[in-house]
Amino acid sequence: MPKLMLGNKAVARGLYEAGCGFVSSYPGTPSTEITEEATKFDEIYTEWASNEKVAMEAAFGASLAGKRSFCGMKHVGLNVAADPLFTLSYTGINAGMVICVADDPGMHSSQNEQDSRYYAMATSIPMLEPSDSQEALDYTKAAYELSEKYDTPVLVKMCTRVSHTQTMVETGDRVEHKCDFQMDAQKYVMVPAMAKRRHPFVVERREKLSNIADFNKVESGSDNSRGFICDLTSYQYVKEVFGDKHPVLKIGMVYPLAQEQIIDFSKTVDELIVVEELAPFIETKVKAFGIDCIGKGKLPEIDELSQRTVAISLGVDVAKGKAFSEDVPPRPPSLCSGCPHRGLFYVLKKLKTYVFGDIGCYTLGMQAPLGSLHTALCMGASVSGLHGFAKCSDENAVAVIGDSTFIHSGMTGLTDISYNKSNATVIILDNSITGMTGHQNNPANGLNIKGEPAGKVDLEAFVKSIGINRVRVVDPYNLAETEAAIKSEIAVDEPSVIISRRPCVLLKNVKTPGPISVNADKCIGCKSCMRIGCPSITMDDGKAKIDQALCVGCGLCKQMCKVGAFDD
Repeated sequence: MPKLMLGNKAVARGLYEAGCGFVSSYPGTPSTEITEEATKFDEIYTEWASNEKVAMEAAFGASLAGKRSFCGMKHVGLNVAADPLFTLSYTGINAGMVICVADDPGMHSSQNEQDSRYYAMATSIPMLEPSDSQEALDYTKAAYELSEKYDTPVLVKMCTRVSHTQTMVETGDRVEHKCDFQMDAQKYVMVPAMAKRRHPFVVERREKLSNIADFNKVESGSDNSRGFICDLTSYQYVKEVFGDKHPVLKIGMVYPLAQEQIIDFSKTVDELIVVEELAPFIETKVKAFGIDCIGKGKLPEIDELSQRTVAISLGVDVAKGKAFSEDVPPRPPSLCSGCPHRGLFYVLKKLKTYVFGDIGCYTLGMQAPLGSLHTALCMGASVSGLHGFAKCSDENAVAVIGDSTFIHSGMTGLTDISYNKSNATVIILDNSITGMTGHQNNPANGLNIKGEPAGKVDLEAFVKSIGINRVRVVDPYNLAETEAAIKSEIAVDEPSVIISRRPCVLLKNVKTPGPISVNADKCIGCKSCMRIGCPSITMDDGKAKIDQALCVGCGLCKQMCKVGAFDD
């Protein structure tokens, strides 16, 4: 019986049915649920790796051992894993290896809008693009067959809309799969002499794959004055706007493209339109095949597409047809009530400190009224960036980085600070979880993906082991303690680390004091409490007011109130 299934859950189901035995990933929206769902199958070993590079290398090792393997990540995570990815194209695999990358057009939770299809082209690794949950399951299973037949890892590209949309899925049974381990240094040791012999194999494999049209689908229409080539969610938008009116070539394998099929399809329509999100990847290839087509001259190259965008760009009068309304009230994200990062950012703003930010919940420290985060580049960049800044400036500056992000890629930057002795203060925001992607465990909290006890990184011991002599732990709920520590550490002429430690208030095991209230007779309406940007506090008739449903009793507002208007 068909089941309604999230796109990411369907990928996990595909892993199960394909006989995948090993999954290693780093959480990253919109890819995270794939690994979380795979964990529910006892037949699959799953883990959170310290970063995407490690996850991909671990999956490769599992493939060599004879187990079908998988690693998942978001688009910027593929940048981290690019080092092994390029060479994996040369070595090939033993048991099938699938790499899922989830792009984020529209940047719903990302710092850029990169198009991962170019990684497929740059590495000569095939890439499949499912457009709904059923294809997510089917393509994942087919990717393993493709991987083993052509001796290659296979990229499966998801995106926010496919990952987080539910459609009906027909499921099947698991088929166990195991390959024998074979030792082959000529194939897997990529010293220059051996790599030179493997590169021609990559080129030959690409040519063989370019003849595959099995994942593409041609749909006829009643009006051949126009025809569309589209992939991923673009296919859904075209079908919603035009229905079955015009022929459509729906691309399922976006790299390498099936040249002969595209040429044949182009001959059946008067005008060929390529609809794709972000860069003109397919359009450029189609034009290289000698085919005249319309693409980014009409459709935007920035932001995700929508039914409305496709309709307006291609001359459909939305007033006469479907409205495709996109009038949605804005809902900017904010730090939660009781978030342990709030007090820290308030102190940093008070001290007028330049803050190198990183990727995580704490990026929200940039928003008013806190406004105390001034850069956010990529995972780990806060620490490395601070090092360069400290070597070239005497301005007060710190780096903030979460515990999971520190494990991911902050350790090497801090080692650089220690080794090269920059006058830099790094603040590790230890909230005992990977917060923004939905509360995944990590090596700093000592629990594995199933919540079981695991090896734990002792942050204080690690920091000291790489040569940082000044290490302090503070409670960010204590504003005076936090301010004194930051003042002290940025004043010394040597590297230092402050660990701001308090668990995320949303963790199930965290007990809070409960809401506090305002004594209206004492409140003078000075709005000092509003400076921390707590969503629990509002002004009502000139007096502060606490939302009892939101407040957890962190006590920051009490510490800021000079007239003692807050009561437990």
